Amino acid sequence: MLSAGIVGLPNVGKSTLFNAVTRSRKAEAANYPFCTIDPNVGVVIVPDPRLDALGKMSNTKKIVPAAINFVDIAGLVKGASQGEGLGNQFLSHIRECDAIVQVVRCFENDDIHHVSGTIDPVRDIEVINTELMLADLATLTKRRDRAQKNARTGDKDAKAEHTLADKLIAHLDSGKPAITCDLSDDEKKLARDFFLLTWKPTIFACNVAETDLGHVSADIEAASGQEGDLPKYTDNGLHPSARFVQTVRDYARAHFGSEAVVISAQIESEMVDLSAEEAADYLQSLGVSSSGVSSLIRAVYHLLGLRTYLTTGEKETRAWTIRIGDKAPAAAGVIHTDFERGFIAAEIVHYDDLIRLGSFPKAREAGKLRVEGKEYVMQDGDVVDFRFNV
Repeated sequence: MLSAGIVGLPNVGKSTLFNAVTRSRKAEAANYPFCTIDPNVGVVIVPDPRLDALGKMSNTKKIVPAAINFVDIAGLVKGASQGEGLGNQFLSHIRECDAIVQVVRCFENDDIHHVSGTIDPVRDIEVINTELMLADLATLTKRRDRAQKNARTGDKDAKAEHTLADKLIAHLDSGKPAITCDLSDDEKKLARDFFLLTWKPTIFACNVAETDLGHVSADIEAASGQEGDLPKYTDNGLHPSARFVQTVRDYARAHFGSEAVVISAQIESEMVDLSAEEAADYLQSLGVSSSGVSSLIRAVYHLLGLRTYLTTGEKETRAWTIRIGDKAPAAAGVIHTDFERGFIAAEIVHYDDLIRLGSFPKAREAGKLRVEGKEYVMQDGDVVDFRFNV
């Protein structure tokens, strides 16, 4: 199962967010640096309202959602690449993850300690990014030096590795993460073997206080139609947390080509023990429809390059995880290797069409239920019945 590492400075809400997404109290969340030492790992359910709708249609006895791993990693401080704080542990743990969720504190609270004494989201992001880049530069320098020695013997692979290492070092020296470097397909394949920290896809989680989420949500809603930007109010008209969120969004787009999701980890962690109805009432009392955590989980799932196809029947309705670009036989193999080995065809209807028409027979009558072969590229939301013979 692929994993996303939750990273950030100490006391920005990483462990609180971990408890929220895993709906547990597994990680200690305390008001002092390094309350997390060993990483906490939890399986996170990917929210998918399509499952409930399909389950009702099929009168399903059991619903099984998709899932991914989240890892709560110790806080990083300046100098981590040189072993400061828990730097060496931090870097080794993040290297084992497939994507990064960087939690950024976007709220003021004098009662919660900040390692730098003030709230400055961009400064905090750059502290982490700098340490990851410095670690990558050390990795690349070693790889380049070793490749240079081997290249002298005429080793073509070593020469290609040396050239790529030089290219990535120059890119990192310009202050840009490795993932934004313009590489050919062959270079990308080789770069994956370097296991660089800044090669990992990254999303930013703007953690706002529970009392601020309603204000920030209102600002975002007011900005709808402005390509996701917050409204250009005066400082007096824009909530301080909303200004913090805007700076993170701008940074994420400019430096990573990625997104920033607004969350309130504290709100969600307080709902761990509540029923769905009680949680909805609690959110409504705060003037919001969501803490943002569900949106973050779905965004991370997509960030990992994952998509979902669905199966449904009286016994079970289930979400199956595949990678972007997977063809029908590979998708069948997710259920069982025999399905892939003996693949014949896939009977497919898209979720939207199936729900709109109300049943498989009606979908067939409308020409929306089709038979696809081995070259069909699976799409998110495909509802499938595989035909196979072993």
